[in-house]
Amino acid sequence: MSDAPQTRPPHPSLAEAFPYWLKLGFISFGGPAGQIAMMHTELVEKRRWISEHRFLHALNYCMLLPGPEAIQLAIYIAWLMHGVLGAVVAGVLFFLPAFALLSALAAVYLNFGDVPLVAGIFYGIKPAVVAVVLFAAWRIGSKALKNELLYGIAALAFIGIFFFKIGFPWIVLAAAILGAIGGKFAPAKFKGGGGHGASNKEYGPALIDDDTPPPAHAAFSWGKLSAKVVVFVAIWGAAMLAITGNDTLTTMGDFFTRAAFLTIGGAYAVLPYVYQGAVEQHGWLTGLQMMDGLALGETTPGPLIMVVTWVGYLGGVAKQVFADPIAAGLAGAAVATFFTFLPSFLFILAGGPLVESTRGDLKFTAPLAGITAAVVGVIINLAVFFAWHTFWPRGTEAAPFTGGFEWLPVVVAIAAFIALWKYKQDIMRVIGACAAIGLAYTFVIGA
Repeated sequence: MSDAPQTRPPHPSLAEAFPYWLKLGFISFGGPAGQIAMMHTELVEKRRWISEHRFLHALNYCMLLPGPEAIQLAIYIAWLMHGVLGAVVAGVLFFLPAFALLSALAAVYLNFGDVPLVAGIFYGIKPAVVAVVLFAAWRIGSKALKNELLYGIAALAFIGIFFFKIGFPWIVLAAAILGAIGGKFAPAKFKGGGGHGASNKEYGPALIDDDTPPPAHAAFSWGKLSAKVVVFVAIWGAAMLAITGNDTLTTMGDFFTRAAFLTIGGAYAVLPYVYQGAVEQHGWLTGLQMMDGLALGETTPGPLIMVVTWVGYLGGVAKQVFADPIAAGLAGAAVATFFTFLPSFLFILAGGPLVESTRGDLKFTAPLAGITAAVVGVIINLAVFFAWHTFWPRGTEAAPFTGGFEWLPVVVAIAAFIALWKYKQDIMRVIGACAAIGLAYTFVIGA
């Protein structure tokens, strides 16, 4: 771009970066794909805090980890910029608004049985989510898929997950193997991002640029790694000790810790495990309540795995962990959320220095380039999944296109995608406009 800035932006202090991380927590709709797209637009294109290549390198690592990749990406970038304190601030602010909102909705749900106002808003938001996810696939794909081999990996990933229901971890493994093989036999095809400096030509120099050395706090050492693991274990142990004596909360702490280490492939990969444990094994909530929580989790800010806040709140109330139902619900929600997200901080703070030290080494970057290509196919699959449930809301696995076709969500989704793609509208404005349409339509139908 000829009008791209020629100088790097000034390094913001943590206090100056704080408003952005707080804002991200409130606007992070659209699941991981939408959240990653929002961060790319703001951090790579507008603020230029990190370059395209560094952003994708961090994202590729986060895609390999258990847990929600979007929050881990935010933790990673904030850690590069402001160390451990920055990582903690960005990570907590990412899920704190969703925690408060889902806890409040859970209280309303338990007291009033339904939330028609929220349902109307969600009716408009769901097609916006379809558009956001498709837009994310287009944005990431246009940057990452630079040749026919990477397009082929993306197509194979979509076919594998959509038609053959192959688990996401196996797709990631296959993509990494293909990338490693490709890096050896066709290295030019797997350098990722189109070569050094390509992002600078489009957006201008970044604060953390392609050639910017890692900061001192990001240097790898076995001593630092060991110390971080010890601190993590100590924090986890102290938290478990604090809830010892309450069988339900202790069980929740143990259960959601294990769930956090099983979420390879995102929330959808671990939801069956959470459903089985929370509904069938422990009886913290009913199957219908779990489904209602998923509907809310899909269309509220934060990662979809925030449904654990809903599960914890309803479980705390159902098991009466305290006499006061609000206190019981908040205790359950806090325990479920804390133990689900704590490992994400460990993965980034302990593994980040090693990832930074491998940047530019084709033995490591080629598999990650293959994974990025596969992720594009997986994101498209997610868009198809959302579209099906939005346009045919009463369809089933056995009869997917039955129960009535909803025409308005299709129109809203198309308009939202055009607004994002052609007119470069802010994602939050698009979501707000779609929510207003859904609310107005619901009131008209209900009148």
